[in-house]
Amino acid sequence: QVQLVESGGGVVQAGGSLRLSCAASGNIFSINARAWYRQAPGKQREVVASIARGGNINYADSVRGRFTISRDNAKNTVYLQMKSLEPEDTAVYYCNAQTWSGSYWGKGTQVTVSS
Repeated sequence: QVQLVESGGGVVQAGGSLRLSCAASGNIFSINARAWYRQAPGKQREVVASIARGGNINYADSVRGRFTISRDNAKNTVYLQMKSLEPEDTAVYYCNAQTWSGSYWGKGTQVTVSS
């Protein structure tokens, strides 16, 4: 079992920045990849950024160049630095961890970007 807790959401004006954090606990050695997803009202959940155990990073086209995913292995924490935020980035952001036995999710944190 892996437990994930997100923090750092909030309300920000367009053009602003936020940093999300996701702390993992439990069977962290089983984690193969970490990722951030988001779900806007009326839309499907979509992957925003991911980082594999070996360090390979991928971004959605919509956020590439504006968002940065990183991790602190000592703290078992993954971050999502978000810059140049747009109203279209408004969503609930979820932390995800992939293991050999399954996928784990945090409860989500709301990000609201006002125009």
